[in-house]
Amino acid sequence: MIPSVDLSSQHRRLRGEIDAAIARVLDREWYILGPEVEAFERGFAAYCGARHCIAVGNGTDALQLALRALAIAGDGRVATVPNAGGYATTAILQAGAAPHYVDVDPDTLLIDIDAFAAAAVAETATDPQLRAVVVTHLYGRMADTAAIAGIAREHGIAVIEDCAQAHGARRGGKMAGTLGDIGCFSFYPTKNLGALGDAGALVTDDDELARRLRSLRTYGWSSKYHCANEGGSNSRMDELQAAVLSVKLPHLNAWNARRRDIARRYEESITNAAIMLPPPASDDVVHQYVVRSAAREALRAHLASAGVASDIHYPVPDHRQPAWAARWDTGPLDNAELACERVLSLPCHPGLDDAQVDAVAVACNGFRDAR
Repeated sequence: MIPSVDLSSQHRRLRGEIDAAIARVLDREWYILGPEVEAFERGFAAYCGARHCIAVGNGTDALQLALRALAIAGDGRVATVPNAGGYATTAILQAGAAPHYVDVDPDTLLIDIDAFAAAAVAETATDPQLRAVVVTHLYGRMADTAAIAGIAREHGIAVIEDCAQAHGARRGGKMAGTLGDIGCFSFYPTKNLGALGDAGALVTDDDELARRLRSLRTYGWSSKYHCANEGGSNSRMDELQAAVLSVKLPHLNAWNARRRDIARRYEESITNAAIMLPPPASDDVVHQYVVRSAAREALRAHLASAGVASDIHYPVPDHRQPAWAARWDTGPLDNAELACERVLSLPCHPGLDDAQVDAVAVACNGFRDAR
């Protein structure tokens, strides 16, 4: 089976460096918010081109802490898309706010700028509750954050970038995470830059937001055992994960380049009219290579029979999830709903060789929609 994800080749090549990094932490016996976290924060901030990086426990915590740092809570609403796995919705609810779902562009599956503009005008004109927007860079492709930010700032709406799938992606020469007020990252093991467990971070150029975030990740402390900021939590990247991420960070650009190579090979090789390919984008870091098919389950079964694993990112839109359904009024979300019915992720990770990529393409071209 050609796997959807394979970290073994990555870790084999880096095993000596990873072992040395872990040994360094064990020998130092400093496990939380120590020199390894500080070193990674400096390195990742420099990589992103941001003034500050604040390392936290995971990507969902990063989103929640961003909302709390921006004082988004109570009866405030946060605009977000409903087709990105529920992570933003979870963070919004944890922060005490409510989601306001905005439909996606039918081609890119990213937040629709016109739909967001309409939501911003409607909310602020009738009841000024729309306090922030979470702009999700889905599948490694960056949304037009500059356009979103322009609209948001006209209406006093904060901009949070969800960069969990966009490490190293660029748009207009700017790195993911640096176009809004705060950028949020996940380093879940399967991300483009992945830890050996849960980990996350936020980046910002705002000194006061950075100060607040550093306090909020540790109970809201101003100093040890002194809680000065409401809304604090316990969300700190540990030294082991930071040490491993520092080993991996110098390889991120090369890994992203390989993902783009694989995407180009798929674009050139998959010719089946029953399979809709994603639109090409030169700065896409291809966290997932997501095709669409009106016969998705049949396509998935066909691929499995040909020895090709696949996955669905994501099958249920947030507003249809049993825990959240019908709790909030939304506008039309037709594009997001159709995407969730049709998306299918093909294998796309740096561990694939060209022969495996070609085999995936052959399997796709052999599919026949028998509906």
